[in-house]
Amino acid sequence: MSQLDTVIRSRRVVTPDGTAPAAVGLRGGRIAAVAPPGARLPAREEVDLGEAALLPGLVDPDVVVQAPGRPLRECYLRTAAEAVRGGVTSVAVAPSAVGPPLTGEAGLQEHQSASAGVLLHVSLLGAVTDRSTPADLAELRSAGAAGFHCSLSDGGAPGGGPIGDAPLRKAMMEVAAMEAPLLVHAEDAGELAPVPPGGPAALPSAVSAARPARAERRGLERVIAAARVAGTRTHVSPFTAAECAAVLGAARAIGVALSAHTCPHYLCLPAEAVPEGSPAFRCRPPLRSGANRDALWSALLSDADCPIRTIGSGHRPGTGVWAIGWTLPALWTAARRRGLDLAAVARWTSANPAELLGLADKGRIVPGAEADLVAFAPDAAQTVPGDDPGPYAGRTLTGRVERTWIGGRSVFPAPAAAPRARAAEHGGPLPASP
Repeated sequence: MSQLDTVIRSRRVVTPDGTAPAAVGLRGGRIAAVAPPGARLPAREEVDLGEAALLPGLVDPDVVVQAPGRPLRECYLRTAAEAVRGGVTSVAVAPSAVGPPLTGEAGLQEHQSASAGVLLHVSLLGAVTDRSTPADLAELRSAGAAGFHCSLSDGGAPGGGPIGDAPLRKAMMEVAAMEAPLLVHAEDAGELAPVPPGGPAALPSAVSAARPARAERRGLERVIAAARVAGTRTHVSPFTAAECAAVLGAARAIGVALSAHTCPHYLCLPAEAVPEGSPAFRCRPPLRSGANRDALWSALLSDADCPIRTIGSGHRPGTGVWAIGWTLPALWTAARRRGLDLAAVARWTSANPAELLGLADKGRIVPGAEADLVAFAPDAAQTVPGDDPGPYAGRTLTGRVERTWIGGRSVFPAPAAAPRARAAEHGGPLPASP
């Protein structure tokens, strides 16, 4: 074998075949070899992780980068820095209520320009609204949209509002013809109550009551009815109401191409622990009870063909949770308590979302795949800084991202000479590494 760029050795390399000691050789930004741990692999650089595990980079399929009042380029830079610190190497950016819109080619190009050259891989999801035409969707797809996103309630494209049943069915048929996935925020607008005075940051318990689990059930029924006719690959994101897991399973049993996405905060944080007055816990749907959290885990673990296929941050800076940097340790903290292994976590956070988005060369440690990798110390404890803007502030988590590679290039920790330049790009200092 000719000389490799880098060889990474670990006693715990997570591949599709399981977790075992191995040596992973990188060349030209891709994985060139997965060999026994003692194999002689000539390379310019050797990295021995010891007991730290080597995982495929996380693929987060439903992320918003825009924060209200901030330039789009700055938002991409900051999100990318947070993501790679947490082992996330690819994101699919969803439409945001704060814009710029992803409803047409112009908006898509604005995001493409703003994300050019950031640390991680970026895919874009085109917005589907009541006003979307077949030409709009075709334009988005030809301009590079990896898939599409719509909402039955709020949180979609600027001014888009909730999509109705007839436009949803029509859009699903167009998306199915393009062989693209459709992500749907499935809370039904008709089941939501007005948020009381004080807003979501001031009254999280009231917001929870205003967005009940029955809104997800009614929304799922609408999505299933449309997807059954259209045959569209439909991914419900986020899925939180465990009582609806049987509805998902029944739909799949009759051949509906339906799957779902959830987030670590729904699996880790019960609503009973949410402090009144904290903006860090606002999310749509809201956090649900401890009993729902346990039932969600039961659904996730009940069946190898569970329809809950992907887990990602649900990152929504300024309008929701700020969490992309803590996806892996937060999920691992909860998964480990339930006796799960890193291979299960990698399926949910890497392989399955890459498959959903059609990223065939990502999400797995196999020869030929892109060398997007994460060194993760699964036994290390860390305390999230108390000033972190997300819901894990002050909590002790198990597991720490030690290093992140994208295309074989080390991007976290940053080279010693880079922090000043990176801070200048962000308009201020970067968040401290945990």
